[in-house]
Order: sequence, then structure tokens, then C-alpha cells
Amino acid sequence: MSLNQKDPVIDEIREVRHRISERFAHDPARLVAYYLELQEQCRDRLIDTVKTSEPAEKVEGSRAS
Repeated sequence: MSLNQKDPVIDEIREVRHRISERFAHDPARLVAYYLELQEQCRDRLIDTVKTSEPAEKVEGSRAS
């Protein structure tokens, strides 16, 4: 896909992100605070990247102990 082609999914994502930003007067500090609070509220739905990014050998080696 070239840069000139419209992608309706990307356009929708940009529109939603713009509306969310607009709710906070496009203030980056308020927007980040909102996303951090949302992240905290949804913590049980997030993947812990530290636990999932360990090499397979390390995980298997810890089981043998």
C-alpha cells in the first residue's frame, strides 16, 4: 500500500485518538495522566512483558530445579 492510499481502519483510529485528545484540550500531561489511569484500571487485562520475554532455556532451566 502506498502512502497516498486511504486506509479506513487507520483513519478511524486517528479520529478516535483525536477525540480522546480533544477531551483533554490536547494537553499532553492530562492525556498521559488519563492513559496511566486507564492502564491502572485495566491492569488485570495487560500482559507482563518482563515475564513473557524470558528466553525459553531460562524458563525450562528454572523448572528443573
